[in-house]
Amino acid sequence: MDNPVHVDDSRHILHVDMDAFYASIEQRDTPAYKQKPLVISHDPRQTGGRGVVTTANYVARKFGIHSAMPAQQALKLCPKAVFVTPDFQHYRAISDHIHRIFHEYTDIIETVAFDEAYLDVTTNKLRLADPVELAVRLQAEIWDQTHLTSSIGISYSKFLAKEASDYRKPVGITIIHAADAHDFLMQLPIERFRGVGKKTVPKMHDLNIQTGQDLLAWDELDLIKQFGRFGEILYQRVRGADDRPVEYQRERKSIGNETTYWPFLTTDSEIDAQLDKLAEMLAKTVKKQQMHGRTLVLKVRYGDFKTKTKRTTQADFLENDPKLYAQMAKEIMNSLPNSPEGVRLLGITLTGLAPISFENIALDLFEHEEHKKYSDDN
Repeated sequence: MDNPVHVDDSRHILHVDMDAFYASIEQRDTPAYKQKPLVISHDPRQTGGRGVVTTANYVARKFGIHSAMPAQQALKLCPKAVFVTPDFQHYRAISDHIHRIFHEYTDIIETVAFDEAYLDVTTNKLRLADPVELAVRLQAEIWDQTHLTSSIGISYSKFLAKEASDYRKPVGITIIHAADAHDFLMQLPIERFRGVGKKTVPKMHDLNIQTGQDLLAWDELDLIKQFGRFGEILYQRVRGADDRPVEYQRERKSIGNETTYWPFLTTDSEIDAQLDKLAEMLAKTVKKQQMHGRTLVLKVRYGDFKTKTKRTTQADFLENDPKLYAQMAKEIMNSLPNSPEGVRLLGITLTGLAPISFENIALDLFEHEEHKKYSDDN
């Protein structure tokens, strides 16, 4: 059974990917490297075979060398390769320069890595309505100021913008319009769908899912059975749906977890047990992030896809206690109407965050000062 998905095609999102960034910097700084197979890694001949390839220039890639490959293997593939030890401080400084260029166009920027970022240019500082014109200007300005090339993907979603930037590299600009998204996704190899990694690909192939066209034929519930929460995401992506915003806030605004269930949860005891698990997961993440928050949010998606989100806020920061989180979530759940379709998704999120920089003790400071004054007088 097909379930409708919402496609927001009103945005203009760029995915900027610097071409072989670290290797390109080294080639720019040392032009003699341009015609040689260049590998950014510790030289395995000097490390006893240790080391991993950070990146390689396009000459080296013709030999099959790629990032995350053991340096020793890269040396076997190309014995004449030039190995250069990465200088991340230098790369970071150049990345910061490129980000300053981004801010000339928009402040809605999500940094993925030194060499990769999403930009929401729906409303931009140049007041350009055509995202292609903006991308051409941006690509040219990056080159003029840094002498480094980039590839830019343009679409209405982060997923498609990322796919577009990979489509024609290096020095490419590709746009995927909403009207073209279906045809593009149908021919896309399943390996290119973001999140489908090395461990997932064999399972996909065993299920005879080779392309987006094959994926489209699958029912959502069957995808959830096979891949859990990721199955729901795949169902949406192959239909061109991806409403994730470009996350440009520097400070984390929320911490949370959500899980999709099949079969659906239909009893109170099943729901309570899953809320307990989500609360445990939340408490571990909150502790790891060294944060605390004031607001707990419960998200419930029913079998008919209707979604309810409700929150409760306390005056003081909540104690990082999974039992407390679970109790608050259950109280919210009990205030929501029952659904005969059952529950397909639950999520618990903590918001109103602040870092824990001292012991969280509630004090009335005025009362404390008055007590101190009278004690000193005695």
